[in-house]
Amino acid sequence: MQGLFLLSIKTLAFPRGYAVGQTCVTITSNRSVGWRMLDKDGFRPNVAIVIANHRNQVFWGKRIREHSWQFPQGGINPGESPEEAMFRELQEEVGLRPEHVRILGRTRDWLRYEVPSTWIKREWRGNYRGQKQIWYLLRLVGRDSDLNLRGDARPEFDAWRWNDYWVDLDGVIEFKRDVYKRALNELERYLHHGKPHTRRERLFGPAMHSQPPDVYQLPQQTE
Repeated sequence: MQGLFLLSIKTLAFPRGYAVGQTCVTITSNRSVGWRMLDKDGFRPNVAIVIANHRNQVFWGKRIREHSWQFPQGGINPGESPEEAMFRELQEEVGLRPEHVRILGRTRDWLRYEVPSTWIKREWRGNYRGQKQIWYLLRLVGRDSDLNLRGDARPEFDAWRWNDYWVDLDGVIEFKRDVYKRALNELERYLHHGKPHTRRERLFGPAMHSQPPDVYQLPQQTE
């Protein structure tokens, strides 16, 4: 069934282990792990994943029991590299294994966003500032049927769909909107090129890349 593509302020794109309420972000994972993973500036390392099919449409997942859609993402555990965390989150959230995808590229540096203090639980204020993310663009080389939203005991999504690469981001919560735009803009350079031949191309892509359209088209749908 087609439905309006909306991204909820309350639940949009917060990683595994974070529960978003109306007034705060509560750390629900092991506290000692959470504290160890904050960098000196108060940002928690995180990965976000954009999965593209052969038509260059990208995967959006509907958060379980919510009317909001997002990319797969999650925190980096102690001892994990960003790529290891990406593959773990990929299997946990959408059931894809490394053989189902090919890495097209990733963002060059961490992309950071700050969470407003009114969204942070009181005991974390002054320490936790937000997230720093490495974003990956993957090509699905498997089949749609390889996607499995029940690959983990605590599923993140209860539905999924393919959408055009550029869609209206006005529904993204304001303090995350810039990160989405910057990440999608940086990753788009990989979308229209073949398999990179060097490690530098794999990480950073070709020198030139296209710019996003000035107006993003919102997919229309009916109940």
